[in-house]
Amino acid sequence: MEDSKALMATAQAATGLTDFGDDGFREGLERLVDALNAEARLNAAGDHALRDRILLHLRQRLMVEDWYRRHPEIDDEAITAPLFGVSLPRTGSSALSYLLASDPQVRYLRVWESAQPCPPPSTVAGPDPRRGVAASATDERLRGGNRTPTGIDGAMECQDLMALDFRSQIFQAFAQVPSYSEWLLDADHAGTYRYEKRVLKLLQWGEAGDRPARPWRLKAPTHMLYLDALDAAFPDARFVMTHRDPTDVMLSVATVYAQIIGTFSDHVDHAYIGDLNVRCWSEAMTRAIAFREAGNDHRFFDIHFRAMQEDPVREVRHLYAWLGEEVSPPFAEAMAQWWASNGAADRMAKPDDTRFGLEPGAVRARFADYLARMDRWTPRAQAA
Repeated sequence: MEDSKALMATAQAATGLTDFGDDGFREGLERLVDALNAEARLNAAGDHALRDRILLHLRQRLMVEDWYRRHPEIDDEAITAPLFGVSLPRTGSSALSYLLASDPQVRYLRVWESAQPCPPPSTVAGPDPRRGVAASATDERLRGGNRTPTGIDGAMECQDLMALDFRSQIFQAFAQVPSYSEWLLDADHAGTYRYEKRVLKLLQWGEAGDRPARPWRLKAPTHMLYLDALDAAFPDARFVMTHRDPTDVMLSVATVYAQIIGTFSDHVDHAYIGDLNVRCWSEAMTRAIAFREAGNDHRFFDIHFRAMQEDPVREVRHLYAWLGEEVSPPFAEAMAQWWASNGAADRMAKPDDTRFGLEPGAVRARFADYLARMDRWTPRAQAA
C-alpha cells in the first residue's frame, strides 16, 4: 500500500477536509504502514482490507476535528466517573460488558459507532444508517467472527477509538507487525486517551438534553498496559477486572489472533503469535499490579470467571453495590435474558495442538505475580 503521507492525502481528498488535529498520531501511522508493507506478508484481501481500515480511521479523524471546529461547545461535555473493564482477554470481560450494556441508565460504546463516531448519533434523524453495516473491508471479511459483538447494538471495546491515534492493539490482531507491536508496548499513550475522551464527548453530545449525561461503561484489555496514561485523562475512573487462570487464556487468545491474521495473510507464524501474546499480557499484568499497588487498589472491583459462570446477575449486583448504584428490575431482567440466550456456554476456543509453543508451566511462571494475587482479589470465587 501507499506510504502514510499518501494515505493521509487520500483521506483528505475523500472528505474535502484537511485538519487532522494534533500531529501525535503520525508516528503510529508511519510505523504501522511501514510494518504492514515490510513484515505482514498480506495477501490481496489483507492489503485491501488493512488499507481500507487505515483510511476509515483517517477520514473519521478529519470528521471529528471538523465537528469540533463547527461546534466548539462539544468540548464542554463532561465525562464523569467512567467505569473501565481492564482484564486479560478471554476472561469473561466481553460477556460482562454486554451485561452492563443492558442497563438503560448507562452509556456504552456501540459497535456501529466505535469505528464511525461521526456524525454524532444525536444529530442523525431516524434510523442510523451505520447500524448493522460493516464499517470497513476488515469488518466485512470478519463478519460473524470473533470481533462481532452480540446484537446490532452490541458493546464494543475501545480499540477503534484508540486506533484514531494509531496506537491500538487492533492492528496487531489483524496482521503480524512485530516492529509496530514492539514499539506499541512502550509507546506514550497520553495523547491516545486524550483523543478517546475527545471522541466520547462528541458521541454523548446532544443526547442528554437538560438531564445529566449517562455514565460510560467502557472496556479493553489493552488498558492494563497504559493505566497511568488512562488515569491522567480520566482521573475519576473506576475499574472492573475479570479473572481467570492465564493457562486457560493464552492459548485461546493466540488462536483468535491466528484466525484473524489468517484471513489477511497466507503466512501465519503461530510461534510468533504465541510469544507475542504471552509477552504482551504478562507485561500488562505486571503494570496493572504496579498501578493497583501504587494507591489505586480501592478503585478496582474484581470478578472471577467461575463466579460469573455461576451467577452473573449476582456478580453485577455486587459490582453495582460497590459503585453505590442499584440494579433496577428491568436491568436485572434484561441481564437474565441476555445470559440465557448468549452467555451460558463457555465459547472460548480450546485447540488441542502445540503450534503456539505455549507450555502451561512456562505460562504460569510468566504470570506468577498475578496468580499470587488473584485468589486474594477474588475471595468470593475461592469460597464457592
